[in-house]
Amino acid sequence: MKLYKELLDGNKVFVKEALEKDPDYFKKLSKGQAPKYLWIGCSDSRVPANQITNTQPGDVFVHRNISNLVINTDMNLLSVLEYAIKFIKVKHIIVCGHYGCGGVLAAMSNKQHGLIDNWLSNIKDIYRENEEELLAIEDEKKRGERLVELNVTRQVQNLCKISIIQDAWKEGQFPTVNGWVYGLEDGIIKDLKVSVGGTDEISSIYHFLT
Repeated sequence: MKLYKELLDGNKVFVKEALEKDPDYFKKLSKGQAPKYLWIGCSDSRVPANQITNTQPGDVFVHRNISNLVINTDMNLLSVLEYAIKFIKVKHIIVCGHYGCGGVLAAMSNKQHGLIDNWLSNIKDIYRENEEELLAIEDEKKRGERLVELNVTRQVQNLCKISIIQDAWKEGQFPTVNGWVYGLEDGIIKDLKVSVGGTDEISSIYHFLT
């Protein structure tokens, strides 16, 4: 019960400090949101989108799941994606993984973890396709870090195959899709430089013709 109450007490502190800085803070916030960014990140509690990018509530539209996966049958993600593009009209979508990701590390092993193993099989596919490169990395920590990067890159590619994004591109709209990795040990975000801004940047087999 004490831990539960700590959250409510923390909320009171948050409200007090926000109002001290700006008496109209919540009035302004309640008028609506117009974020320029959609963040697809990991559920890990150590990677809060606003805090690590020094942005404010209302600046970033956020979707999170274990190991920041983009799966084209995930109705939750597809609903967020459509809303962000069609109604909020975000300019950038950022897939952000993080080094030391428990889901990625679990996918590297043969240990059974439960229901999550079905979700993580998507990362095992990435491992299998890049096995030669990964096994050449002797340091297990560095191997895991490389798989984190490969996972983010794959999720960027997966996003670009989704019709919702391609429809926006056909209409000459944004978004640009970007891939980042956050370092838990130093707090630095690494841009993997795998950004995609149109169908001409992906294989033609994935193009949707009108």
